[in-house]
Amino acid sequence: MSKIVANQHHRWYRGRTFHVLVAVLIGVLVGHFLPNVGIEIKPLADVFVRLIKMVIGPIVFIMIVTGISNAGDLRKAGRIGLMALVYFEIITTVALALGLLVSNVAKPGSGISVAAIAKSTLPTASKAVATTWIDTVVAIFPDNAIKAFVSGDLVQIIAFSIFFGCSLSLMGARGKPIEEFFERFGVVLFGIIKIVMKYAPVAAFSAIAFSVGKYGIGSLLVLGKLVGYMYLTMAFFVFVVFGLIARLNGLSLWKLLTYCKEEIILVLGTVPSETVLPTLMEKLEALGVSKRAVGLVMPTGYSFNQIGAAIYLSMSVLFIAQVYGIDLSMSEQIEILLVLMLTSKGSAGVTGSAFVVLASTVASTHVVPVEGVALLLGVEQFMSIGRATLTVIGNLVATVVVGKMAGEFDSATALECYKKHFEDPSMIRI
Repeated sequence: MSKIVANQHHRWYRGRTFHVLVAVLIGVLVGHFLPNVGIEIKPLADVFVRLIKMVIGPIVFIMIVTGISNAGDLRKAGRIGLMALVYFEIITTVALALGLLVSNVAKPGSGISVAAIAKSTLPTASKAVATTWIDTVVAIFPDNAIKAFVSGDLVQIIAFSIFFGCSLSLMGARGKPIEEFFERFGVVLFGIIKIVMKYAPVAAFSAIAFSVGKYGIGSLLVLGKLVGYMYLTMAFFVFVVFGLIARLNGLSLWKLLTYCKEEIILVLGTVPSETVLPTLMEKLEALGVSKRAVGLVMPTGYSFNQIGAAIYLSMSVLFIAQVYGIDLSMSEQIEILLVLMLTSKGSAGVTGSAFVVLASTVASTHVVPVEGVALLLGVEQFMSIGRATLTVIGNLVATVVVGKMAGEFDSATALECYKKHFEDPSMIRI
């Protein structure tokens, strides 16, 4: 018994979670005291992100294709997809409305000088091209499947994967050899991810050192009110909204977050939410969510369930209006909400994409000055961390909840998984 306790005592500092946390702390110190060094070591983080993105497309393709083909019943797969899309639309609309509500009550942009903010911004805003909802829908379908993989367009990869999986499923026994090949190929891809993840602490250290070194803590002070309220809103969404959703579905949000804490902490360090997509999919399958549900819900959520981006977009639009002294009427705010319901879907899980969507949204309003978007560049990196983390948590909850509602979640498997993962008996509950 004493040997078991001793092993438990020493195990905490051997895990990747602890290593990433230490790396992040060291990165903050290096970025603050040696900013030039912090900026120079950014390529270390870039390498990690590139290595993860290298296998994202193939993994999503394999998961969706094998999930659908294994299922056999295409109607059931379609039902899961429909349930997921309805859930995504409801939850992102709630996030957008909450962002508008908080901005109206807290007024983070009131009383702030435009000149003061401009001094804290280092880069200049890039021109974004506004898109209509028709363009967004058409863009879902690839005109070239290979091009979708080359460009890493997750939405188009998902669309192609669904068609491929349905076709393979309709082949029946003739498609089994292809299905078995893809399953073996998937094992190889997840093996690559395990190798790459050993490099995670170095990437986290580099990413944080660069952020603090380039933008500094000072840029947060001028725009601290917006950043503070945004993080508080995101925290409220996690612990109140997601907590309520989990409870209504007989799940423990805290245990789910603890089970996936390594991935959440890693996103806090490296920022792009897509870096943890492969390992989260693997963990959720081990937790008892069917391969079909994981393969359909999780990757789709990265394009259609951008909770962090939704809160960021709605709060940022009102923040810019408040800084310029523009009083938006309720009808104008509802119009912005409707626009955001469409444009927020174009914010993929890649760093900086939400900023481009913000510029497009502001340009489409013809009320809020688009040059005001440049005011947020000084804290873009810090807000990106919050967006990415909330996106990961949101899709984690969505996959388990939709899986449970669709009857694609095995509670017995979840309990066994928690028994292996948690050494504290009080944690062994769904």
